[in-house]
Amino acid sequence: MAPKQRMRIANEKASKMVTQRGNVPKSSKQLNESSPVGPWLLALFIFVVCGSAVFQVIQYIRMA
Repeated sequence: MAPKQRMRIANEKASKMVTQRGNVPKSSKQLNESSPVGPWLLALFIFVVCGSAVFQVIQYIRMA
């Protein structure tokens, strides 16, 4: 798409929103509310991080 055509399309979108006075959405893009990381992957990551922290504490206690 040529820059002039892209600018014209953006101007048309903006001119439609001028008459809405305060009811304009913050972004014209649709927001996707889903998380980019699945719940199982997040749970696995937390398990690995917390598990390694527990093992580090146990190792520190044994060495002292």
